[in-house]
Amino acid sequence: MLRVSGHSERTDVGRQRQANEDSYLARSPLFVVADGMGGAQAGEVASLTAIQAFQGGMPDGNPEVAIERMIATANRNIHEQAHSDPSLAGMGTTITVAAVDSEAERVVIGHVGDSRAYRLRDGIIQRLTKDHSLVEEMRRRGQITEEQAEDHPQRSIITRALGPEPEVQADLQSVDADPGDIFLLCSDGLTTMIGDDRIREILMGATSLDAAARTLVDEANRAGGRDNITVIVFQVEDPSNPIPRGEQPTMVRSGASARAARHQAGPGRGPRRGRVVAGILAALAVLLILAGGLFFATRQAWFLGTDPAGRVALYQGLPYELPFGIDLYRLKYSSAVQTDSLPEQRQRAVTDHTLRSEDDATSLIEDIESSEGLTG
Repeated sequence: MLRVSGHSERTDVGRQRQANEDSYLARSPLFVVADGMGGAQAGEVASLTAIQAFQGGMPDGNPEVAIERMIATANRNIHEQAHSDPSLAGMGTTITVAAVDSEAERVVIGHVGDSRAYRLRDGIIQRLTKDHSLVEEMRRRGQITEEQAEDHPQRSIITRALGPEPEVQADLQSVDADPGDIFLLCSDGLTTMIGDDRIREILMGATSLDAAARTLVDEANRAGGRDNITVIVFQVEDPSNPIPRGEQPTMVRSGASARAARHQAGPGRGPRRGRVVAGILAALAVLLILAGGLFFATRQAWFLGTDPAGRVALYQGLPYELPFGIDLYRLKYSSAVQTDSLPEQRQRAVTDHTLRSEDDATSLIEDIESSEGLTG
């Protein structure tokens, strides 16, 4: 059993726009972000219309089916308004929905456009959605690199949205949730200004969910604030072992982090402390020597592996872990394919951690997705 322990949300017009076309809903256990398009009035109308489809909350039954139906309703309402009112012609909106399924201990995600959902667990941030954008399609085809995609001038061109067509296909998925997990929903006004690594640093360093939401928006504005910025941050907990309300930290205090905290608070820290400190210093000295050579390798090497949810994933770096929790790799992308669902030969290609070039690793994961019927 899981529940939402707390949530915080914030929206801002940004530094370069005159009006805020973003809308959001935060009604635990349901959270929605919509980023309107089509001009100040039309964009605002589109995003608000999308949010209104979720005002009644989650109905009983299968949450994936419910979210899919509500997204379809929102799309139909926007499309009909745009065709009945010439001043609203061409309007549309992105949408990203997250609903906590307490009994199943999962979060159900519905997504159209380039607003995003993330999960932070044990210091690892994972993007849960794929942008429906021209640049993302170019990246997946290997026409541009991930670094080029981050600063591409056509990054804001989306290929799927609510409103333009009578029907829309939403991406739907369920992700497992552990006590202490942090989830972030945001419009692209955040992610076009700051990268995933910086988002992770802010979430890890914040003293509360409110501080995390505020800092994310402030950081995006400091980076230029070219668009409206909306963020929703929420955390889940086990009702039988709630997160202390006096802390309400965004840093995960369950799973690996909680085990480490309990270990540090345990006995045996007296006479051995000097030896432990000396050992740490010695290890740090060795790491500094190795750091120069490792840095280049971790930037150039890529490999496939399995993410914490058991899915085929793309990693950058070397498949090794050093003492004191130092990883020589970072998760760059998780697919929707479960590793153990693949044929044996394909599983070996994922689990043997063969070092590859970025193009080779990306092509392999796309080939796996294609063979599983996940790409067109």
